Amino acid sequence: MTHPDVRGRQLLVAELVRVLDAVTVTRSRTAKIAAIAELLAVCAIDELPVLIGLLLGKPRQGRLGIGYRSLQSAMPEPAAAPSLALIDVDAAFTALSATVGTGSGSTTRRAQILGELLARAPAVEQELITRVIVGEVRTGALQGLVTDAVARAFEAPVAQVRRAAMLSGHLAVVAIAAAHGDPLDTIGLVPGVPVLPMLAASAPSAAAAVEQIGGAVVEYKLDGARLQVHRVAGVVSAWTRSLADVTERVPELVELVSTFPGGDLILDGETLTLDESGAPRPFADTMSRFGARAAREASLQVQFFDVLHAGGRDLIDEPLRERRAVLEQIAGAAVVRSVPTTDPEAAEQTFREAIAAGHEGVIVKSIDAPYAAGRRGSDWIKVKPVHTYDLVVLAAEWGYGRRSGWLSNLHLGARDPDGRFGEPGGFVMLGKTFKGLTDEILRWQTEYFPQIETRRTAGTVFIEPTTVVEIAIDGVQRSSRYPGGVALRFARVKRYRVGDEGKPAAEADTIDTLRALLPEPPD
Repeated sequence: MTHPDVRGRQLLVAELVRVLDAVTVTRSRTAKIAAIAELLAVCAIDELPVLIGLLLGKPRQGRLGIGYRSLQSAMPEPAAAPSLALIDVDAAFTALSATVGTGSGSTTRRAQILGELLARAPAVEQELITRVIVGEVRTGALQGLVTDAVARAFEAPVAQVRRAAMLSGHLAVVAIAAAHGDPLDTIGLVPGVPVLPMLAASAPSAAAAVEQIGGAVVEYKLDGARLQVHRVAGVVSAWTRSLADVTERVPELVELVSTFPGGDLILDGETLTLDESGAPRPFADTMSRFGARAAREASLQVQFFDVLHAGGRDLIDEPLRERRAVLEQIAGAAVVRSVPTTDPEAAEQTFREAIAAGHEGVIVKSIDAPYAAGRRGSDWIKVKPVHTYDLVVLAAEWGYGRRSGWLSNLHLGARDPDGRFGEPGGFVMLGKTFKGLTDEILRWQTEYFPQIETRRTAGTVFIEPTTVVEIAIDGVQRSSRYPGGVALRFARVKRYRVGDEGKPAAEADTIDTLRALLPEPPD
């Protein structure tokens, strides 16, 4: 499939909505890729970054700092007919990003921009724009699908597109090059240009992970923020996992990497804050350091676990054992603790030590594996303890795409028997989840919840707090969003406690039980 015109044409948001609907209603990966590719192929080349950003729910302007409350207050009546173009959305997002941190009058200006944009959108387009802004696009149009669609749209070798996207860190750059017919094998690793990080699969235990991998290193998995650090001609830059530039917010890390031996570098690691005893502080405390106006009292520490470029050569295709040897020569004491082993019991012992030290778990890595930028495979396997709790469903949101017509995203609450955070005997919301919901569960809750409905809005059905669901979580974190001051991390549904597995809401876990998982706050 070739681009019909080197200029292409401007696309309407309605065209994007139609493609996303097609993508979400089919289970066929081939059909998903074909639908996305058709849209890419007719898009104006200079608008490909806009289209790809909206497909992935990651606008090129980055996060706009707008929540549901602001969106709802600015939401006008939907337009009667589609007329909004992708470039109109892009222009509005650019205007919104320009208001961040502008002080007095910025709230009014943002509301005006949002109102004018959304007034031109029919309801389905309003929904898409809203979900892009708040970062809740779950259409199935994931990075891998769109990457392969770029290859199909512009008749480029899939392997070259994938590798170029991994190494450049920007799929839109690769799409533009492919649309112009430029050779993609010239796009390589460049110090100073962030790349998509290698990702890990999951396993139930460290022993199982080692048995699967064989020769491995078992690393402490730090409960911090992923950080990629580059040094070019002595100048150090740092990016988050999502490739946001945070260089100015991590001066202590810039100073540290400036002292490392050698020339240009690309390092992969984790940054976290420590308390006075040297134990890691909660994840939320570390992330607060990345806020635009964050205080700098808490010093950041960094532990590196990989090196992608050093000594004038790329190392991503070298096995981990060689990259690790180079890394230890460069970073010394700033290398994350790890244990090489083929013994499942030794891996379990390292896991126990990591948890006892206050870390998140371990990552088991194949000692022979290259660095697969942007990919999640079986060469890295993370292992974390899993907690399960019985919580109460407070509401459910209507799904969209393949889940249209089904009640999907659950609002979860814990018991508050003493009324510390609300009414005595009531329930305190802890978060939402749509994970773990099979078609059978979706069908059941869609039939049942309206029978115990108390009220509803356009997108949400609120129900009597009587239905208990077993939820698995990776932990909790402090949150000012919810009255109980705690939010679930990576919640997913295990099972409903109804029927033979029934449990009354009066026996659900309490807010104090969940709050007990919080580490002690820093002094």
